[in-house]
Amino acid sequence: MSTTNSIKQAAEAARSKTSEAMDVTKRLADSAKADPIAAKNDLLHTPFMRAALPFINGGTAGMVATTVIQPIDMIKVRLQLAGEGARTGPKPTPLSVTREIIAAGKVMDLYTGLSAGLLRQAVYTTARLGFFDTFMKRLTVRAKEKGTQIGFAERAGAGLSAGGLAAMIGNPADLALIRMQSDGLKPLAERKNYTSVIHALTNIAKSEGVSALWAGAAPTVVRAMALNFGQLAFFSEAKQRLKDTSMSSRSQTLTASAIAGFFASFFSLPFDFVKTRLQKQQRAPDGSLPYKGMGDCFRKVARDEGLLRFYRGFSTYYVRIAPHAMVTLIVADYLGFITK
Repeated sequence: MSTTNSIKQAAEAARSKTSEAMDVTKRLADSAKADPIAAKNDLLHTPFMRAALPFINGGTAGMVATTVIQPIDMIKVRLQLAGEGARTGPKPTPLSVTREIIAAGKVMDLYTGLSAGLLRQAVYTTARLGFFDTFMKRLTVRAKEKGTQIGFAERAGAGLSAGGLAAMIGNPADLALIRMQSDGLKPLAERKNYTSVIHALTNIAKSEGVSALWAGAAPTVVRAMALNFGQLAFFSEAKQRLKDTSMSSRSQTLTASAIAGFFASFFSLPFDFVKTRLQKQQRAPDGSLPYKGMGDCFRKVARDEGLLRFYRGFSTYYVRIAPHAMVTLIVADYLGFITK
């Protein structure tokens, strides 16, 4: 009898809790209908969303920028792979590479690897800007507690850390992007003809092993750290210096982005060059690879192709990095503003 009563009491309690939950849900729904802006703000200010928003905003901004810049990235990769192992020979230009790609196929071939680029941004930029924003918020709190201001060293440290962590997470998507973009340079019989980033990732994992997805991870991480040091640290510093000028807020953001893009390009291009070479390489029939690692690639390129080869395509790289930085940072700034 006591067991039956206990069951009845438990059932009544469950019904009561369910009824309360439904009432709360109904009230929230009614409140959202009556004032959707307030409801949105309530959602945006939950602890979970406050922690997640820097990552969501960063990923969205990066994906928008990649869609705009993808053709330039394709040309940059082809320039870096041209004349591999030779100091002399024809010197391709961005214009000649563009003409060659269009002549061999269609204009949309410039968007080869877009799915991999978007996945890379969804992973890499989401993590990169999310980590940077999180680190900067913590540094801001600590600086306020001490009665000081965040210095360039702290901004640089936040940028380096965010870039390194994000690059390691995003390396497989970055590798797939390089493989998809370089596939058209191979003889027809040797092409993989990747149809999507998923196809590229599964094909690489099956034929070369899962660990191959992290090929070139060392220069990818160093490149990301150098790029983020140039982009995020200099962007944050430039915005701080321009804050008291007569320039409008939009002009300040554009100017700071252009400055950040230049320094990001200058510091990161040699590592980007080596990353591209390492991620493109595949084993010969005897199992050997053209480069044993980052140091070996730097040494062989410097010896066989000359030191200036590391900065081949700087203008294309800057045109790819600066607008990408501008679009990413402007979109991230705007998203941050509307989701305050």
